[in-house]
Amino acid sequence: QVQLVESGGGSVQAGGSLRLSCSTSDSSKYMGWFRQAPGKEREGVACIYTGFAMKYYANSVKGRFTVSQDNAKNTMYLQMNSLKPEDTAMYYCAADRRPDMFGGACLGSLGYDNWGQGTQVTVSS
Repeated sequence: QVQLVESGGGSVQAGGSLRLSCSTSDSSKYMGWFRQAPGKEREGVACIYTGFAMKYYANSVKGRFTVSQDNAKNTMYLQMNSLKPEDTAMYYCAADRRPDMFGGACLGSLGYDNWGQGTQVTVSS
């Protein structure tokens, strides 16, 4: 079981930036960022295949968010720019090693068994 710890959440005004970090206890084949706002389903924001650094994004964040990794530190990042009030949510990172996972399917939450506790992001208008 991989342990994950998120950090970097906070409160910013619209147009601002935040950088989230996800530290893991072990390497994974793929990792993802998800978010869940009150009353809404959890949605995939961005994901990355650690071996090839292939990245996928939800349409709602393309051009504003960037996912990256530091394999030496087993850490994944999410740089969030041009933040909007609708980005307000609890952000979670997840990781897994399923061999049949490929492509943009890593944006689906069902592909993960290992989750962090979440970090809150609040964007005010």
